[in-house]
Amino acid sequence: MSGNKYKLLILSVVFWAAACSPKTQPIVNKPQPSVTPPAAKPAEKPVATTPVKAAKPAPQKVSGIAMLLPFNLDNLNQGGKYSKADLQKANMAVEYYQGFKLALDSLTSNGYNYRLQLLDSKDQPAEARNLSLNPKLYNNDLIVGPIFPDGIKAFNSTNTGITKKPVLSPLSPASPSGFHSPLLITAIPPLDYHAKRAAQYVYERLKAKKVFVLKSGFSVDNNYLTPFKQQLDSLSKQHVKLIPLTVVRGDLKPLLPQLSKTEDNVFVLPSTNQAFLQVTLRALDTLAKAYPVVLIGHPSWEKLTFLRADALQRLKTVITSSDHVNYKSGSMIGFIKAYRKAYHLEPSEFSIKGFDEGFYFGELLAQSETGTLKPETLDFEGLHNKFHFVKKPTTGWVNTHVYILKYTNFELKAIE
Repeated sequence: MSGNKYKLLILSVVFWAAACSPKTQPIVNKPQPSVTPPAAKPAEKPVATTPVKAAKPAPQKVSGIAMLLPFNLDNLNQGGKYSKADLQKANMAVEYYQGFKLALDSLTSNGYNYRLQLLDSKDQPAEARNLSLNPKLYNNDLIVGPIFPDGIKAFNSTNTGITKKPVLSPLSPASPSGFHSPLLITAIPPLDYHAKRAAQYVYERLKAKKVFVLKSGFSVDNNYLTPFKQQLDSLSKQHVKLIPLTVVRGDLKPLLPQLSKTEDNVFVLPSTNQAFLQVTLRALDTLAKAYPVVLIGHPSWEKLTFLRADALQRLKTVITSSDHVNYKSGSMIGFIKAYRKAYHLEPSEFSIKGFDEGFYFGELLAQSETGTLKPETLDFEGLHNKFHFVKKPTTGWVNTHVYILKYTNFELKAIE
C-alpha cells in the first residue's frame, strides 16, 4: 500500500512522543509600573502598610481526549509481522489520528488547549475491555473509539468511571441500539436514517402514490425496508401503498398491470448482492424503455464497483450517503494543503473524517464551561458531512444527516 512504510514509522514513534495539541501555559511577566519619586518633603513618621498581593492569572482550561485506535503495535516487535488486514486497520488508524490531530492543532490558534492521550486498542474486544478499566483514562472529557462495533460493545460492558464519559464511535455506522449506552456518540449515520431519509424524499419530492419494492429473498433486505416502510407510513399516514415483489431471475412481469406509462414508477431496491443486482438492474433497464422509472438504491451502492453508471443514470437512480466531499471547495483545498504540509501525504477519507470530528468535538469541548458535551445543541457543516445530532435516553447521540445523491453526467451528485 502506498505510504505504508512512512505510516508505520509514524506508528513506531507516535507513542514515544507526547501525543498532545497543547497550547502551552505561558509564563506571564507582568510589567512593573514606573514610579516618579515625589518632591522632597520634611521627614514624617512612617506609616505601616499592608502589601497587596498580585492576583494569580486564571488557569487555562485544558480539554482531555483519549483515542483508542487499532494500531496493532505488537506487530512492530522483533519477529512480528502485519497481515494485510491488520495493516489496513493500522493505516486507517494513523490517517484518522492525523486528521483529528490537525484539527486540534488548528483550534489552538483560538486559544484552546488539549491533552491528547493515544492508546492501542489492537482491534481486540478483550483489550478494549481492559482499557475501560484503566484509571489513566479517568481525567479525559471524551473517549474516541474503539472503531469497530465489537470493541465499542466490550468497552461499554464494564461499569467504571471511564464508561460514564462520552464515547465517540468515529467511523462505524452500526446502530447504537445494540450498545445500550446513553453516552455513546455515533458520528456516522446508521442505515435506519438512510432509509428514513429516502422515504422522506419519495413522499415529499417524488409524491409517489405507490412504491414497488424489489426484494432479493434474503432477510438482510429488511434492515433497510423496515425503517423505510415505517417512515413512509408515518409521513403519508399509510396512504402510500408499498407493493413488494420477490424477484426471481429478473422477472418483473407480475408488476406490469400496476405500472403507469405517464407518471414515474418508483422502485426501491434494497439489496447489495452482486448476482441479484446485476440481473435485476438489467431487467429494470429494459422495463424503463416502456415505462418511466425512478429507482431508490441502497447507500452501499456508492462503493460497489460492478454497478454501471450509465444504466443507473437511465433509471434516474437516487441513493443516500453520509459522505459528500467537494474537492473544489476552498475549505477542502485549504485542508489538503495543510495536511500535505504537516504529513507529506495525501489525505484519505479517514483523514477527512478525523479532521471534521476533531474540529467539531474539539470546539464543543473548549466552549463548554462545565466540560459536559451537548452535541444536540450545535449543528456543523464539515468537509465530508454535516453533523445534526439527536439525543435519545438509551442510545445516546446519533448524527442523522445524510445526503441525497443522484446519478448525473455518469457520476453521483448531491441534490439535497
